[in-house]
Amino acid sequence: MLSGPLVFDTHEMGRKPGAERTHHRSIEAPADLGYDLYGVPEGSTIELELRLEAIMEGVLATGSASARATGECVRCLDPVDNQFVVGFQELYLYEAPSDPEEAEEEFILEDELLDLETALRDAVVLALPHNPLCGPECPGLCPECGVRLADDPGHTHGAAIDPRWASLSQLADHPVRTADSSESGNTPDDSKE
Repeated sequence: MLSGPLVFDTHEMGRKPGAERTHHRSIEAPADLGYDLYGVPEGSTIELELRLEAIMEGVLATGSASARATGECVRCLDPVDNQFVVGFQELYLYEAPSDPEEAEEEFILEDELLDLETALRDAVVLALPHNPLCGPECPGLCPECGVRLADDPGHTHGAAIDPRWASLSQLADHPVRTADSSESGNTPDDSKE
């Protein structure tokens, strides 16, 4: 028999189309509700508003969940902590479809008990961004040294030089004198005149 904070008994509703029940629950978040980088911490509070409505085929579960998601910004690795609300709607069938492939894709009532965990998990995971940001304008980290660019907007390492030409830039800083130019006191540029 199913049990837990996300299991709802539909026995009182019977199978009378139009019968309706509303529920409000504060529950603890189950494990792995999100992604590795961003998700709802296990044991944190989820506020759940749910309306169960009997229809011909089964029970229609419509509701919303309010929770807090935490993680790291993918650009600058700062902590991200956001409150969010997600809506969901799923149909729980009274009887399993005769086609086994179709039955795998449907939610089925078990002994008139409705287990909302899978539907809630699907709604929350789809609502969370794959690449969470601390802010929409987050510039991230410097790819060369790792400095947080939001703290130092003018951060630069100068013009990038192709490593194949790097030794030529040393010549520009320290010109090589030839024997002719050192005797006459002319620089290489002066001898062209």
